[in-house]
Amino acid sequence: MVQPITIKVYGSEEKCSGCVQLPSSIETKEWLEAALQRKYPDKPLDVVYVDMHQPNGKEEEETARDMIENDRIYPLVFINGDVVAEGNPRLKKVYEYIEKLPS
Repeated sequence: MVQPITIKVYGSEEKCSGCVQLPSSIETKEWLEAALQRKYPDKPLDVVYVDMHQPNGKEEEETARDMIENDRIYPLVFINGDVVAEGNPRLKKVYEYIEKLPS
């Protein structure tokens, strides 16, 4: 059985100060999910939005704490636990990462 690709988009309803011209974190999650489903219709994708101010579970709490303490730009995009993008994600970089994953 093929394992789903887990994509987590961490962010906040409020945009970061350097991101006022960019889409919100939730909009980024929705855009990224739609683009990936079009590009990879046969891959099992699990795209999740995580509010950094209301994380669920220890892993999400640690990531959210790191984002806040280190003033990271969000949205922060993880694929299978690895940071793939910070701020405005580039589809090419996301696609390249997914292409390298085992089938």
